[in-house]
Amino acid sequence: MAVRPGRPRLSRPHRFDVAIALAGLLGGLAMSALGLSTSGSALLPPAWGLLALAVMAGLELLRRSAPRAALLAGTGALVLDVLAPGNAATILMYTDLAYAAVLYGPPSAARRVPVVTGLASLAVTLGFLVWWRDPQALFVGLGAALVSFGPAATGALVRDHRDAAEAARLRAGQTALLAERDRVQAVTAERARVARELHDLVAGHLSAIAIHSTAALSIDEPGTTKEALGVIRENSVEGLAQMRRLIGILRDAGAEEAPAAAPTLDGLGALVEGARANGLDVCLSAEHAEVPAPVGLAAYRIVQESLTNALKHGGPGPVAVALGERDGVLEVRVSSPYVRRGGPLAPGSGAGLVGMRERAALLGGTFSAGPDGERWTVRAGLPLAADTTSGGAR
Repeated sequence: MAVRPGRPRLSRPHRFDVAIALAGLLGGLAMSALGLSTSGSALLPPAWGLLALAVMAGLELLRRSAPRAALLAGTGALVLDVLAPGNAATILMYTDLAYAAVLYGPPSAARRVPVVTGLASLAVTLGFLVWWRDPQALFVGLGAALVSFGPAATGALVRDHRDAAEAARLRAGQTALLAERDRVQAVTAERARVARELHDLVAGHLSAIAIHSTAALSIDEPGTTKEALGVIRENSVEGLAQMRRLIGILRDAGAEEAPAAAPTLDGLGALVEGARANGLDVCLSAEHAEVPAPVGLAAYRIVQESLTNALKHGGPGPVAVALGERDGVLEVRVSSPYVRRGGPLAPGSGAGLVGMRERAALLGGTFSAGPDGERWTVRAGLPLAADTTSGGAR
């Protein structure tokens, strides 16, 4: 049968609720047939007790979908059961309705139902004490508390544990998501670091090989060809050695042996000599005190990449490399001849400037590169007191 639009569709009762309703109804009918009741005297005939039993069993089907309404209606059925010959099944089903109203109801019901049932139990106790003027009335109040306040308090405890478990599960899920995000960020950062190191290690040597091989092919002079082949061999051997060193570090990251030391500013002299062997006219000026290792590595790599770019893109003329300290900042400046041409002398990936800018940014420094008249100038400012825990260190 089609459901008319605009009318809410009633959810089917849970099968556990159906089982409770059937068990309570059949058990109550069996006790009634055997003549068992909870009260010796009654104001209403037994038929009213059976009606209260049937109503309470029907309300059990609503213990999840409408717990507050079921408890309110069940209270009326319980009063009817008390006036008639009482049935234990009716009372037991009412305790379940009080429990379900707290467990499945809204948060406001979870707070109010225990308070209301507790006050009602106290009121019943005091009322019977005033009426009977006998301490035996305390047992009546205790019975009322066991029927209403006890199940409500139990439901509140179960709900608190359930909510705490759900909150713990959500926190665990959030922690797992944060851990996964941190892992992805760490992997991305490590890949970027390895890419920078790989580029800086081999780009200069491969550029020199490409330029000198082009010269050897284009100039038909035995002396020039032999000199170019010598430079090609030297750069290929050095590049291969550095490549093997990097691969060894990546493979043996968990080995007990320490990896090869990262280059420092003390190696700038050898770096400049290698650039001169490749055909650059390099002049080095370095005036600085001891610098942190990450800052020294970043400065070394920036100079290295700048010399590689001067070899690939620059023209004839001197290349000036200057390092100095000012106001707690290591300033790096590399200036080379700037020649406008259709393309570089050797192919490149375009990652050199990106890598230099990333190195400076990781240390909280500044970086700029661009034409300055007839020269190309690279400038970097690397703070000496910056947080270098994740900066340029390998």
